[in-house]
Amino acid sequence: MRVGLLGGRVAAVVAAVMVAGVGAVVGVVVGPARAAAVVFSNPLAEQRADPHIYRHTDGYYYFTATVPEYDRIVLRRASTLQGLATAPERVIWRKHGSGEMGAHIWAPEIHYIDGRWYVYFAAGRTDDIWAIRPYVLESSAANPLDGPWVERGQLQPARSSFSLDATTFVHNGQRYLAWAEYAGSNSNIYLARAVNPWTYAGTPTLIATPTYAWETRGYRVNEGPAVLIRNGRVFMTYSASATDASYAVGLLTASAGSDLLNPASWSKRATPVLASDARTGQWGPGHNSFTVAEDGSDVIVYHSRNYERYLGNGYDPLSDPNRRTRIQRVYWNTDGTPNFGVPVPDGATPVRLRAHDQPDRYLRHWEFRVRLEPNVTNLADSQFRIVTGLSNSGAISLESTNYPGYYLRHRNHQLWVERNDGSNLFRQDATFTRRAGLADVAKVSLESVNFPGQYVRHRDGLLYLEAVPDAAGRASATFALD
Repeated sequence: MRVGLLGGRVAAVVAAVMVAGVGAVVGVVVGPARAAAVVFSNPLAEQRADPHIYRHTDGYYYFTATVPEYDRIVLRRASTLQGLATAPERVIWRKHGSGEMGAHIWAPEIHYIDGRWYVYFAAGRTDDIWAIRPYVLESSAANPLDGPWVERGQLQPARSSFSLDATTFVHNGQRYLAWAEYAGSNSNIYLARAVNPWTYAGTPTLIATPTYAWETRGYRVNEGPAVLIRNGRVFMTYSASATDASYAVGLLTASAGSDLLNPASWSKRATPVLASDARTGQWGPGHNSFTVAEDGSDVIVYHSRNYERYLGNGYDPLSDPNRRTRIQRVYWNTDGTPNFGVPVPDGATPVRLRAHDQPDRYLRHWEFRVRLEPNVTNLADSQFRIVTGLSNSGAISLESTNYPGYYLRHRNHQLWVERNDGSNLFRQDATFTRRAGLADVAKVSLESVNFPGQYVRHRDGLLYLEAVPDAAGRASATFALD
C-alpha cells in the first residue's frame, strides 16, 4: 500500500437480482459440504484500500482497511460477507499526535492468535512521514470493536528501513511473519519465524524481489503478501508495480513439505494472476487478503479503481482516495493451483454453469459460440453474471463476465454470446425462466421465454435450445451453478 488508497460501494444490483428470483443462486459452490448459496455484489466498500477480512469462530467476519485520511484504524463486523457493506464502522485506534505512529497509517490487518486479537499496520513519524515501519496492536476483548487496544510497538527486532504490509500465518504448527521492505531500489518480501505475534527470530529470508517487467512499472515493487494453503502447497500472493493502473497481483508457490525459509523453496509465476481489465472496468487490482465464504468457498479480497490513471501527467495515486474493496470467489484448476480469473465487473458476482451429467465440464464461450468444455483455465470465458431478464423482470439473463454487454442468447436454436443490440428480439432471445433442474431439483434448468417448453441443453459439446422429452435430454438441460 505504498501510495495507494481505495473505496467501494454496495451495488443496487443485489436487489434487482433478488427480485428476479436468482438471489439464491449467485455465487453457489458445488459440493456436498457446501451450505446455502452466497450473494456478493461489488464493490463492497467505497474508499477502503488494502482490505483485510478475517472470519472468526464467533460467526462474524471482521473487516479493516486503509482510510483515505491515513489517520486511523477502522473495523466493522457482520455475520455475512455481503453484510460488511452496510455494517457500522468503528474507529479502534487513532494516530499519535507526534513522534512514531503519527503519520501514514496504512494497510491494517486483523488476526486472532492464542485468544487475543492483533492488528498489524504500517505507520510513519510526524518528523519523517516516510519512515514507514510495521506496528502491532493487541486486544483481549471478546469483540475487537469494543477494545481496549494495547500498543505492542514496532515489529521486533525493529526494522531499519522502509517496511510495511506485515501479515502472519501458521503452517505445519509454526507461525510465520511476512512483510515487504525496501532494499536499494526494490521493495522485497521477507519471511521469518514468529516467536510471538510481534516478534520474529533469526535473520529474515528474502523470498521475492521484483524481476519481471510487470513488477517494475513506475516502481520496483513486491509488497502486500497474503497466504492461502491448499492442495499440498503454500500459495503467497503479492502486489507489484506502482499503485495506479499498473498495480497487479502475482503468485509465489512452495511445497507444503518444504522449508519455507529457504528461498529455493519458492517459485514465482512469470505473469500476474490478477491485473487491470478494461473490459470489466477495473484497474489496479491489488493488496489482497483471503477469507472463506459462508458456503465454504475461498474468496479473494482486494481493491481496485473503476477508472484508469497511469503515473505521469501530474497524477498521484497517493492522493487518489477512490480504491474500492471488492470480493470474488477463488476457483481451483485441475492441477491444484488457484485461478483468480479477471477482476469481475461491478454488480452481482458471476457464476459458472456445470453440466449435471458431465460434472467436469462447464459452459464457456469461444469465438462467441457457447460450448461445453472441461478445464476452462481462461476462467472468465465460463463466467456469467445473472441479472434481471432483459425482456421480463420476473426472469433472468446471463451476461458475459469478460464481455460486459454481451449476453447468452439463442439464435436459430444455437446458443451464442452476443452484444445486446437493443432489439426486442434480442431481449427475448436472451431471457430465460429459471426452473428447478429437470434432472435434479437442487440444480437449475433454463427455459426460453419466447419458446416455452424449450430449454438450454448440451449436445455433442455444443449448446442448443431444444425440447427435452426424455431422461437423457432432461439431464443435458440441467446445470449446477458453481
